[in-house]
Amino acid sequence: MSRPPFPPFDATTAAQKARMAEDAWNSRDPARVALAYTPDSKWRNRAEFLDGRADIEAFLTRKWTKELDYRLIKEVWAFHENRIAVRFAYEWRDDSGHWFRSYGNENWEFDEAGLMRLRIASINDLPITQAERKFHWPLGRRPDDHAGLSELDL
Repeated sequence: MSRPPFPPFDATTAAQKARMAEDAWNSRDPARVALAYTPDSKWRNRAEFLDGRADIEAFLTRKWTKELDYRLIKEVWAFHENRIAVRFAYEWRDDSGHWFRSYGNENWEFDEAGLMRLRIASINDLPITQAERKFHWPLGRRPDDHAGLSELDL
């Protein structure tokens, strides 16, 4: 199995990879998202450590059960050879109707087939009001004409 574009990355292919990841995560389909990672992928997500696709899929299932109406934007911060660093923000609400914007950074490392073998994520949650929300597209893929993080001053 492979997932182009392949390393080494340039500005265009790094941006493509980040948008592909964003689109997959916005699907909120844990099985689909897990396929972008190597079978033995290692993750650190906040203070949780995951090993392999089964752990990733279980984690994402738990995540999207808790984080309702999830909408995500990713932006490339830096890239080099088989590594990409992104910054991101996502908005979600809990089952009590409280809204949050979660901000973070991810460091990604890919194998030669374009699958992610390492993901290190640092994330902070900020409570927001519904009026402070900035991500208003219908659930699913962010429209191409929707502003990104820099344009939204995030």
